[in-house]
Amino acid sequence: MSTDQAPTPHATAEQVEAAWNDPKLANVLYHDWEAGTYDEKWSISYDERCIDYAAGRFRLATGWDGRPYGHALELGCGTGFFLLNLMQAGVAEKGSVTDLSPGMVQAALRNAEHLGLPVDGTVADAETIPYPDDTFDLVVGHAVLHHIPDVEAALREVVRVLKPGGRFVFAGEPTTIGDAYARKLSQWTWKAATTITRLGPLQGWRRPQTELDESSRAAALEAVVDIHTFDPAELERTAERAGACEVRAVTEELTAAMLGWPVRTFEAAVPPGKLGWKWAMFAYHSWQRLSALDSALSRIVPRAWFYNALISGTKAR
Repeated sequence: MSTDQAPTPHATAEQVEAAWNDPKLANVLYHDWEAGTYDEKWSISYDERCIDYAAGRFRLATGWDGRPYGHALELGCGTGFFLLNLMQAGVAEKGSVTDLSPGMVQAALRNAEHLGLPVDGTVADAETIPYPDDTFDLVVGHAVLHHIPDVEAALREVVRVLKPGGRFVFAGEPTTIGDAYARKLSQWTWKAATTITRLGPLQGWRRPQTELDESSRAAALEAVVDIHTFDPAELERTAERAGACEVRAVTEELTAAMLGWPVRTFEAAVPPGKLGWKWAMFAYHSWQRLSALDSALSRIVPRAWFYNALISGTKAR
């Protein structure tokens, strides 16, 4: 399969207006707009750092024993971050990617080709996955469920396309409590960064106003594309209603999210390449240290307080 739709990287004001009443259109416009800069915005790479991160999330969700799955599907693939890094870690041998955004599918396929990974892809709606029953050994997704209008319908489709005994893993989903503090921190950071960089000595740290204006216009659609936040227990019940077995939700990132969201927002507010490699390593190692602290805190802090939810389950044999 291949993409058969052209992306829309620059949404018009009229398209944005229409998207306010159409979450799926909003997702297409927003993610087509982000496709060209998404990896940079979220510090995504396809090297050891992100391979370890992706494999770590997979192990946290499943207790993976290291044996590879055969054919894996990624829903809402974005630029391919989760599946491509999982494949490099040995989690899957062959991949397929889908996304509602043509721009994202194209980006994911370009990344897969560059990495030499056997991956095909198509533009698709997660609520109606265009593959036959019992096709995949594994279905994965990262930060995708909260964009889907009918999560239960999508998970029902996931169970349908899995082979008997196959597994799904979705990571990077915002909890209701975590989203409340992360969103506020992000908003405050964006306002501070774009205000301070108006000052003369700091103007070299400011993106061109046209880019900031376009970012603000497209970012306004986040209120439409970010449809859900999750309570981990309710997410488990949703997966069970969809027919999944062995369902388990875990959470991570409390203090790490309180650092990570301001850091990522600041990175998006300044010109590309301005911060450099030392900043990237500072951010990554700080996240690692705080994640270790969060792991200890998880023994005493309710799971609903952490930012990221991960859900896994299987299809009955």
